[in-house]
Amino acid sequence: MSQGKAKLRDEGDYIAMSDSWGVGWRMPKKNGLYYDMYQHPLSGPDVKELLKSYTWPSASSPSIYEGQLEMAQEFLKQDKAVMLGGYSAGPFEKFSWLRGFIDAFTDFAADPGLVKTIMDRIVALKIEYWERSLAKVGDLVDIVFEGDDVAGQDRLLISPKTYRDILKPRHKEIFQAIKKAAPHVKIHFHTCGAIRPLIPDLIEIGVDILNPVQISAAGMDPFELKKEFGSELVFWGGGIDTQNIFSSGTPQEVRDDVRRNIDALAPGGGFVFNTVHNTQADVPPENFMAMWETLQEYGIYDS
Repeated sequence: MSQGKAKLRDEGDYIAMSDSWGVGWRMPKKNGLYYDMYQHPLSGPDVKELLKSYTWPSASSPSIYEGQLEMAQEFLKQDKAVMLGGYSAGPFEKFSWLRGFIDAFTDFAADPGLVKTIMDRIVALKIEYWERSLAKVGDLVDIVFEGDDVAGQDRLLISPKTYRDILKPRHKEIFQAIKKAAPHVKIHFHTCGAIRPLIPDLIEIGVDILNPVQISAAGMDPFELKKEFGSELVFWGGGIDTQNIFSSGTPQEVRDDVRRNIDALAPGGGFVFNTVHNTQADVPPENFMAMWETLQEYGIYDS
């Protein structure tokens, strides 16, 4: 299959495209805000035949790396920290996008060998990207961004055992490659949801910063997280509950939530204030300003 640059397609009520992995995305023309997946190139029972003709994307294209050095240098001139983004979603997410979610979760139980085979190709591409990028700009970079959503609202999406048997070794391989290429960088890892049972595993394999700290998910109380992991982990996020309070609460409820989360996560350092996730279109402007003003008042460390 051909996997060139993504081109937008008109599909009636939708605007659609396919990315370099062959995953199809579309957004409603009317009131659409996001592209959602709707096509998975390796879905179905004939996956092993599909793999024979599947064209993997390339991490060697010079266009991927264009502008990295210049942007890093510009940020340094502005006395800003430099964060370098990763190559695609993590192996768990990307595997699910390629297979489709029903097939992907079935594979974990029915054919773990297939899961490992596909994930290993994803990991190899990600490592190639990091090696090439960090060889070019590693000396200028402070933080690298990786991510893999492996938890939902009230539990993990796979069992701790499955994570440790299949996914953890592959996360570790990526993180080790990053640290080998640039030992000084801090690894910022994004994973939404009720991730608490796996936080010790993430720390063990090299994660320095946890994002987005979804405080509305099960087991993610910010006071408990700080007490248990605050000496080993930076919390980047957790500043305001974007799932509930930010959009539907009153300005005073927003102020109270921001103050509470600063009180929970800031003591002793190791907290980068941010919304738990993206600010949505239904957040009232007065709530956004309540968050901002409370941050300015309370979110300051003594020098």
